[in-house]
Amino acid sequence: MAPERPMRPMRIGFALPGFHKIERGAEIALLAVAENLVSLGHDVTVFGSGEPRGDTSYRFHHVPSVPREKFERFFFFPPLRSEVMWEDMTFAAALLMRYRPADFDAVVTCSFPFTQLALRRPAAGKRPLQIFVTQNGDWPARAGNSEYRLFRCDGLVCINPDYFELNRTRWRCALIPNGVDLNRFGAGAGEGGEGERKRFALPLDRPVVLMVSALIDSKRVLDGIRAVATLPAANLANAHLVVAGDGPLRSEVEALAAKLLPGRFTRLTLTAHEMPALYRSADAFLHMSLFESFGNVFVEAMASGLPIVGHDTSRLRWVIGNGPFLCNTEDPSALRAALTAALARGRGDADPVVARFAWPVIAEQYDRFIRELQAPAPSGHRLFMPQPDPD
Repeated sequence: MAPERPMRPMRIGFALPGFHKIERGAEIALLAVAENLVSLGHDVTVFGSGEPRGDTSYRFHHVPSVPREKFERFFFFPPLRSEVMWEDMTFAAALLMRYRPADFDAVVTCSFPFTQLALRRPAAGKRPLQIFVTQNGDWPARAGNSEYRLFRCDGLVCINPDYFELNRTRWRCALIPNGVDLNRFGAGAGEGGEGERKRFALPLDRPVVLMVSALIDSKRVLDGIRAVATLPAANLANAHLVVAGDGPLRSEVEALAAKLLPGRFTRLTLTAHEMPALYRSADAFLHMSLFESFGNVFVEAMASGLPIVGHDTSRLRWVIGNGPFLCNTEDPSALRAALTAALARGRGDADPVVARFAWPVIAEQYDRFIRELQAPAPSGHRLFMPQPDPD
């Protein structure tokens, strides 16, 4: 029997305006995939509007863009539906001058329409496979109106089972979740406890509730402030709320916290490198968004051993399992009860289920999916890659 031939390394490109500039869920997730694909032997290039870093194993190309914050007061209309789309347009215009399709076997993004269209620009010869990841939702793949009619991809990475079921008959799909760095976010990693609270100037004598969230309407950070302010028991009424994030609602968040949680509120903007220590400083994790495409913060909290209070959906239970502190977060009494119970339990050991979200595991799934896309799909069939049972 002939020995198995080694797989040929692939040339893979990743493009997103926020790479190396913003450390949000999509950026953190896709850069982690890029790093781990390099570990598998692939030649990976990242295009972003930040600056090169000395600690990355992939190749980085700076592509300038105008920050989305500059567009927060602009008029919005299709296809410039938000400040994010304005930023994406400026990035894509510069990307066209720096991206050469012939240099890649596959390119990956989660930004539509402008960045994805730039990656699909006409090219002489064979174009790279176009991989779209549903980090920010799957509507580009499903909607048929306005600019969404222009959407095309060779492979769609669905980061939750709902997206997979909705899209698998139209696109070649893979169900691949986001992940977490277990070496950094593990509950036993780092200093932990009192030392890390001092590092962030957090109180040592009160329970700490942590929210990690963009300050936008859909994240419901204002409702989280109201919930912590109404905790009933005497020992919990002094709970300190930490919000790690930024966004257009920063002024409203600061004003409401000053009114309802005087002396019991901290807002931070931290690098991704600092976040594991912040998780280890908390006693409970709160996330108020009703719907998340995936929610990297949930697996980070789970790896850190924090009890998770979030909106009870089948999608969230697919990620964290049957968490005892999930509830209808739109019901103030249910939310108050869940927060009270979570704080009473406090931080403990990491949930073993988090092992299936380790980044090397996730990168191997990307590797398999892209390789399968290099072969034509059987006539009349789509490629299905359901997530393996963690058990």
